[in-house]
Amino acid sequence: MDIGGKVRDPGVRRLPAGSRVEDALAAAGGVRPGTDTTGLNRARVLVDGEQVLVGVVAQPPPAGAGAPPGPPSPLSLGSATVEQLDGLPGVGPVLAQHIVDFRTARGGFRSVEELRQVNGIGERRFADLRALVRP
Repeated sequence: MDIGGKVRDPGVRRLPAGSRVEDALAAAGGVRPGTDTTGLNRARVLVDGEQVLVGVVAQPPPAGAGAPPGPPSPLSLGSATVEQLDGLPGVGPVLAQHIVDFRTARGGFRSVEELRQVNGIGERRFADLRALVRP
């Protein structure tokens, strides 16, 4: 997993399966003093390959920097916050929390199709979200 933002030693870390955000913070030397972590669920189980950003909001690269502009990248079900999920079409704060709770209970999403098992996501909503998310 990749941990960045306002931690003492950001970077890629190998953690055992079942590790939690709290373990990633410890592996990165802890959070820098004064960092607001109120939106960070330290008990959430990590998913292989995810990125955890502490005390910062992920920003897309500026236009013209690297890849040509195109459709936005799919949102990661494995690391998206409630606020990010709430921004998806047809997903409000309650459904966003259901998605995060499902992810936490199951240890992540192995496929986008697992989104169908989340309480409140029917076939129509799943069809609208399928191309906008990734595991």
